[in-house]
Amino acid sequence: MIRKKVTVVGAGNVGAEVAQRLVDKQMADVVMVDILEGVPQGKALDMLESGPIEGYDVWIRGTNDYADTANSDLVVITAGFARKPGMSRDDLLRKNYEVVKGTTEKVAKYSPEAILIVVTNPLDAMVQTAFKVSGFSRNRVIGMAGVLDTARYRTFIAEALNVSVLDVHGFVLGGHGDTMVPVPRYTTVAGIPVGDLMPREQLEAIIKRTRNGGAEVVNLLKTGSAFYAPSSAVVEMIDAIFEDRKKILPCTVYLEGEYGIHGVFVGVPVKLGVRGIEQIVEIKLTPEEQIALQQSAAAVKELVEIIGV
Repeated sequence: MIRKKVTVVGAGNVGAEVAQRLVDKQMADVVMVDILEGVPQGKALDMLESGPIEGYDVWIRGTNDYADTANSDLVVITAGFARKPGMSRDDLLRKNYEVVKGTTEKVAKYSPEAILIVVTNPLDAMVQTAFKVSGFSRNRVIGMAGVLDTARYRTFIAEALNVSVLDVHGFVLGGHGDTMVPVPRYTTVAGIPVGDLMPREQLEAIIKRTRNGGAEVVNLLKTGSAFYAPSSAVVEMIDAIFEDRKKILPCTVYLEGEYGIHGVFVGVPVKLGVRGIEQIVEIKLTPEEQIALQQSAAAVKELVEIIGV
């Protein structure tokens, strides 16, 4: 079997950690590309030299030349400026628009059949940028946010109840940020509705903490933002695609009428398989949840209008 090829754009913390997790699991050969000379090459070489010890037998290389990324099966875009304390995701908008636009043009040129997973913030607007610039069909352009936000949500519930995080199931809808929409009605612990196990106020506090999950890490680190959990989220999505698992995960996708939302990227449950997004799963929402999702979509629409995508 010919191994898959993944390009990771951006050799910063998130990109390097995605590359490391991919080679650890021997999921693909990896190319890390970055504008900084020597950084992707050095990190890739260091990872390659871990292979004999860790027992992985795939190749990884770093480069500054997009020609080396040609014919990738999947491309992860992590390049961009990171958030700093006190900086909103929206502050990043214009800076990262230019980065993602330029990156996507090169990626689409060298790997026209690839699936794109976008991680750069502000996520929803950046994935819309990649979609418009690449001209790819919507099943091949996916934003990573819901898997990460859901992981945070599940972690906080497990911590509060002192149960295994593997028993906690649920998902987060909407935009990545202050307007995200956790759905407690679909949140269970070993099949038990979470509302039966904790008071509403406690769950509300957890939802609020989930919304601020990224900022909480940023404020603790002081310099930089989260990268361990975001990279895990990306790799779970890649695994579902490469292994054709038909896994239902919350991802940021282009809606064309689903949930009553048109022409904008919003986080909803999707089935991920070998073709990328194979189905958008529409769940019944209460009027309150529907309003929250519409508000989330409206917030994304504001951003994409600013950058004209």
